[in-house]
Amino acid sequence: MIKQLPLSLGRVKKADVRTQFAALCYRIKNNKVQVLLVTSRRTRRWIIPKGWPMDGLTPADSAAQEAWEEAGVAGRADQRPLGMFSYSKHIGDDDGLPVAAMVYALKVKSLSKDYPEAAERKRKWVSRKKAAKMVDSPELSRILRDFDPRFMA
Repeated sequence: MIKQLPLSLGRVKKADVRTQFAALCYRIKNNKVQVLLVTSRRTRRWIIPKGWPMDGLTPADSAAQEAWEEAGVAGRADQRPLGMFSYSKHIGDDDGLPVAAMVYALKVKSLSKDYPEAAERKRKWVSRKKAAKMVDSPELSRILRDFDPRFMA
């Protein structure tokens, strides 16, 4: 079970917070869990695929669609969220829009070399422990470190 850390949204009102859906893409290789990280387009930081809600899709399916667009991942997302993390999304000259991202586990069936954002991002398979150190968000770091699909019911 993943222990959810309190979200850190700064001095904003709840109504100002936007929601995104994120995919924690994973595989099990040699009985070890590996997660797939991608770089953000603008700052090149390591993140997990995430994006805005999509009309007609469940939150988990929106996360899976983002995983395809940002990382070339094909697979099925678990419909139950693992947890959530917060961050500040910079759009144009904006000071940063507060975002709460719900995270869904997605078991990777295949990776494509040709996908919508292939030219804009790098992707990398790493251990959960290494992934937790590579991301900026303490909440996402905790989710990555504690995630183990071998014990999901």
